[in-house]
Amino acid sequence: MNNKGSVSEEEQFDFKLRTIFISDIHLGTKGCQAEVLLDFLKRCNAETYYLVGDIVDGWRLKRSWYWPRSHNDVVQKLLRKARKGSRIIYVPGNHDEFLRHYFDLSFGDVEIKNNPIHETADGKRLLVIHGDQYDNVMLYSRWLAFLGDNAYEMLLRLNQPINKVRRWFGLSHWSLSQYLKLKVKNAVNFISCFEGVVAADAAHQNVDGVVCGHIHHAEIRDINGLTYCNDGDWVESCTALVEHMDGKLEILHWLDHYNQRLSELRVAA
Repeated sequence: MNNKGSVSEEEQFDFKLRTIFISDIHLGTKGCQAEVLLDFLKRCNAETYYLVGDIVDGWRLKRSWYWPRSHNDVVQKLLRKARKGSRIIYVPGNHDEFLRHYFDLSFGDVEIKNNPIHETADGKRLLVIHGDQYDNVMLYSRWLAFLGDNAYEMLLRLNQPINKVRRWFGLSHWSLSQYLKLKVKNAVNFISCFEGVVAADAAHQNVDGVVCGHIHHAEIRDINGLTYCNDGDWVESCTALVEHMDGKLEILHWLDHYNQRLSELRVAA
């Protein structure tokens, strides 16, 4: 008997979905918002999960080991979903590139795939990639990429005390690096260029759209007739791309849900 996507009687989910796409979790770093992700995984269920790269941050773990219980809980939660019938497909990124040696193998019911194509309920074909192959910095200047990674982590560390103060005043989470990314002209140009290059390449691969991660900027938009989707990240924005049962695609901004429940709990207390 097929129990794909089944839900036991004791489990109740806020969202019952056909597909969930998440990327850039960066387990193994202090910037990873594992508690928010665990809340998302507890409240959302899907028939299929795509892990679209940079799930584990191998770069950071090579330099210094950091693996708190919450990070292990994320792994266990995903494996539990696989045991209960959901399909888990892992598309490695640049930070977990060591898994690219294991394409088409399975580990604990998790399938490692290279650029799979997902077909939505309404028949659209979506190419699923991490996206680092389009990043010239990654391809031609690897040492610059590591430098950028360190600068990015410094911004995330600065963000932690800022948000601690904001929580004291009952304010929602705010991302310094996301704010700078959208305000600095060159960063905005990079995002736009990245989206255009990804969509242009996907247009030659007999698909209707593309799903990627890598740049930590969630988006769904039409680019020259092709659907471009970026599922964001779980370091800053805590977003996921989801497919509803009818094939409709949507970005879920989970920090909004998470912060709302925290506010309600504070009021109730």
